[in-house]
Amino acid sequence: MPVLSFLRLRSPHLCPIQRFKKTVAMLSILALLSSAAGAQSQQSTLPEAPSESSQTAPQATSFSPSTPTEGALGTPLSQQDPQPEYEPPLHEYTRPYSILELWKPYMPHLLPQPVLKNTDRLHSLIREGKLLLSLNDAVALVLENNFDIAIARYNLDIAHTDLLLARAGGTVRGVNTGLVSGTPGGIPAPGAAAGAQGGGAGGTTAGVGGAATSGGVVVSTLATVGPPIDPRDPIITGTLQWDRNEALFASPAATGGITSRTQSTNIYNFGYSQGFSTGTLLTVTYNNQLLTVPSSTPPGFLAFIPTTVTGSWKATLRQHLLQGFGLAVNQRQIYIAKNDVKVTDASFRAQVIFTVAQIQNIYWDLVNAYENVKVQETALAFANQTLHNNKLQVEIGTMAPIEVVSAQSSVATASQNLIAAQTNLQYQQLITKNAIARNFNDPELTAAVVIPTDAMALSTEPEPPADELVNYALANRPELLESELNLRNGQINNKAARNALLPTLDVVGYYGAAGLNSNYGDVFTALVNRNNPDRGAFLSLNVPLRNREAQANQVRAQLEYQQNELLFQQQKNQINLQVRNAAYALQQARAGVDSARAAHDFALQSLEAEQKKYSLGASTSLLVMQQKSNETQAASNYLAALSTYEKARVALEQATSLILERNGIAMEDAVRGQVTRQPAIPGLIPNPTPGTVGAQPPAK
Repeated sequence: MPVLSFLRLRSPHLCPIQRFKKTVAMLSILALLSSAAGAQSQQSTLPEAPSESSQTAPQATSFSPSTPTEGALGTPLSQQDPQPEYEPPLHEYTRPYSILELWKPYMPHLLPQPVLKNTDRLHSLIREGKLLLSLNDAVALVLENNFDIAIARYNLDIAHTDLLLARAGGTVRGVNTGLVSGTPGGIPAPGAAAGAQGGGAGGTTAGVGGAATSGGVVVSTLATVGPPIDPRDPIITGTLQWDRNEALFASPAATGGITSRTQSTNIYNFGYSQGFSTGTLLTVTYNNQLLTVPSSTPPGFLAFIPTTVTGSWKATLRQHLLQGFGLAVNQRQIYIAKNDVKVTDASFRAQVIFTVAQIQNIYWDLVNAYENVKVQETALAFANQTLHNNKLQVEIGTMAPIEVVSAQSSVATASQNLIAAQTNLQYQQLITKNAIARNFNDPELTAAVVIPTDAMALSTEPEPPADELVNYALANRPELLESELNLRNGQINNKAARNALLPTLDVVGYYGAAGLNSNYGDVFTALVNRNNPDRGAFLSLNVPLRNREAQANQVRAQLEYQQNELLFQQQKNQINLQVRNAAYALQQARAGVDSARAAHDFALQSLEAEQKKYSLGASTSLLVMQQKSNETQAASNYLAALSTYEKARVALEQATSLILERNGIAMEDAVRGQVTRQPAIPGLIPNPTPGTVGAQPPAK
């Protein structure tokens, strides 16, 4: 049955109250249907994140670009539909409240306080004052305790609050992107993909729609141009007013006299309004007023005015016809907010990649410092033994005293080098503790000595061609995904800016009724029966002459979109260079290790030859100490070359975004801040004799 026919249905068997109940019920059904249609249109526009059952955690894989991940190798990023690869944040603020929890929208969310203590995993690795740390343990501890990741993790929830705001009809505030780089240490190898410290909250870069400031491109029109959007949340208004007015006026009964009349006015007004995604605004008002003049007032001409009750209701429906018409324009904030959620996902993935690469560099610096202390201790022991031997020979008269002075100088130099190596090791231990712990002042952690249990070594795994690595990086780098989503937001923004160029043309229809009587019952009956209906429709037109503001916004939005297109292509070129540079750096680092090993072998053989000549009386202790110094320096150079090689491997994995998949790191663990599966970094060689080098005070 048509709605209008239903509203006009008048049955003599229905009393006015029953008719009013029937009318209210029909209006409620219409409101519910409109809300359901709007919600369905919002849900069917963009796909939601995949369910947990449809997601698979990445496994530890070999270093090969053919490993399947989220993006297919060689598939253009613009042809992919980016989806979050892990569960949404722990706190989902966009879920609607139950109808039974009517008070919840007016109560604040009580968020848990940040955790400032170390996880149990860290304490479980400390035994007898020693923190025996493998690289897998270091990565797991970083995912749980590192402040950079913890700060960036908040952005996931912040993006969802923007989605909630957009669904209510508000303007999105933007998401935080950029890398949080507050953890010191871990200088990357040449060719690593560097990330700049952001200037927004928590060290990130704040930006509307994913990137407000990036590479000199300032996006200021994104989500700010276009027709205004009506509030999606229903709004109920009410006014209750009680007025007592004692009015003075001249009384005709007493010439020249003044009398007062006290009149009472009660006003009860209510309203309901809600906007819809089609550019429609529904407004329903119910107004009534009770005006009474007490019978106890003095007689006069006002005494004949009876108590009057006036009431009216009106339902108004407004629809945009030009500017502000259509789902695409009125739901643009929701589209942008959903893209921003994906931008935040990609940004958080980039943060995890950056921090995991940083802890690996920190770990290899620690191993290098640990092994260098061993080298310097050996050099000092050799110098002390030479000094002892020289003193004995001087005592028996077979050596000049100047040789003792030369040996003492060598001991002093070796002691200085050992002190420098020991203090560097202690500092690297502090750097490592700061990266893997949240409470740096934990007494147990402060007293513990960090001992790495993995050793540096050359990998026997073949290196894939640079072209395949570049293609893989172009399909999987999170920075490109962020730029791709920003371009999508720019397209949405351009459509809104073009729509804002149109004049404002609205069609408005209204229907209502009014009543006037001396009591509420009769007025209420008149309103329900619509004895005095008020209905009509009109067109409202607003044409801004010259329209320069809208033109400026539309042109700027288009210019900024084209800037982002150039930035997107520039990022592709930069990534191409970064990957190739990282691949070249890895080749150079491998060659550097071979060269340093050959140099150390030569220095060691030269030392042995000089010692044999010295035993035969054909050399001096000074020449032996010089050869030992050369051998010590060659050993340090070899350790530095191995460290550079390990860092170069990390840099290549970071540049290609292979570091998470290859090392078996699940993004679900990074989001939760709790590692449920230990990372499995391939190619690690355990150190057979991890010691406590560096725990003793520097040598004197």
